[in-house]
Formats: sequence, C-alpha cells, structure tokens
Amino acid sequence: MMADTSALYESVVCVKPEVHVYRIPPRSSNRGYRAADWKLDEPAWTGRMKITAKGTAVFIKLEDKNTGELFAQAPVDQYPGSAVEAVTDSSRYFVVRIEDGNGRHAFIGLGFADRGDSFDFNVALQDHFKWVKQESEFARQEATQDSVPKLDLGFKEGQTIKINIGNIKKKESSGPVKSRAVGGLLPPPPGVKASAPVPPLAVQQTIPVAPPSTATLLDIGDSAPAMAPPSQDMWGDFTAAGPGSTQDTRSEWVQF
Repeated sequence: MMADTSALYESVVCVKPEVHVYRIPPRSSNRGYRAADWKLDEPAWTGRMKITAKGTAVFIKLEDKNTGELFAQAPVDQYPGSAVEAVTDSSRYFVVRIEDGNGRHAFIGLGFADRGDSFDFNVALQDHFKWVKQESEFARQEATQDSVPKLDLGFKEGQTIKINIGNIKKKESSGPVKSRAVGGLLPPPPGVKASAPVPPLAVQQTIPVAPPSTATLLDIGDSAPAMAPPSQDMWGDFTAAGPGSTQDTRSEWVQF
C-alpha cells in the first residue's frame, strides 16, 4: 500500500537522456524474462527516463526528450519486486510494470544503450529503498521508546545529595619542625616508644703517646752490653776531647 504523498515534495533521484521501450511477449514459464526474445533492433519507443521520489514512494517516468510529455509511469513500492524485474540474460534490460492511474497496468521492456546507465538505474532504486527501510526502523524504535515509562532522575523539592570522596589525605602542618636532636642524636623513628633518654655516646679522645726514652730502647733484650752511664752532659765534653785522648768519645753518643 502506497503512502499518502500529497503533502510531500518530489525530488529527482536519477535521469537518463535515452532509454528504449520494447513490447514483450507474455511470460511462458517461471524462469523469468529473456531480452533475446524481444526485437532489440526495433524499439517501440525511445525517450528520456526520470526517477522521482516523493516521501517513501518512487516513480519511474518515461518522457519525451524534446517536449517532456509523459509517455508512461511506473510506481515502485519495493525493489526488487514485481514492479521492476531484471531479465535473465542481460544486465541492460528490465521488465517494468506501468500504470495509467485508472487501475490498468501493462508490462513493457526497458533497455539502456550503455551498461553504466543500467547500473545507475539499479543503484538509484536500491539506495532509495534502503533509506525507506532505515526510516521504518527508526520509527519503530521511537515507538518502542515512547511506550516505556521514562525515569524521573530530577531532584525533588528539598532533596539533597551527599558525596563521599575517599582517599584524600589531610595536609600536614607546613610550620617548622620543633623537635631537635638531643645530645647530638636524632630523635627515634616514628612508631618506636622511647622508654628512657639515651645517654650521649662517649667521645673517644686520642692521647698522643710520647716516644720511648733512650733508656727504654737500650734496655731491650738481656744480651745487650751494658753501657757506661752518661755524663751529666749527654752530648759529651766536646772541649775535653782532643787528639791525645785515649777514650773514644763516640761511645758517649747514643745510637738509634
């Protein structure tokens, strides 16, 4: 059933400047029509073809190429369907059902001289009915959504909402740290309970050790020969030393 298109505007979908119309014999079997059975070199009419759309309806109009007078018109309610049918032996020929507006209809053969024109004719009809199918699906979805009760997510009068935001740490005091090390020691780490103050560590001092005396070095070992006690002047009497002295003054020197 065709929709009421009286309040809609008509748009042109496809125009081909030259098409051929053929008288076709009745279909003899259910195998389909064959263009080879037509008199292809003797078309019954030649003119312009125009495809127009008005809402969801589409029309194939055959017009005179010079005056634009309408020769025949074929309303198409679906494609592929009984209104337009491709032949079995060629892609350039179709069987179209035309109507006169008074309830009478007839089947004619429609042919294109160029294969590209027949391709455009085929695609124009396919695209239109694809759009019709999408519009029908959208309308069905809208009707389904209207039948479902809508949720009221708005706030009622006096209604409040509380948001709990977790994992937010409080800012620590940015003032200077007042704890100081007691006795040169760092405070105990957090979590350790200090029972008693820790006494300061003893500072180890290094006391210089005096070099051993001469007597200590000379007394090492029992086998060392006894030396004569030094004189009051440990360096010897240089003035008393002379060439005639029988005692070697070098014995007065301490050897290290």
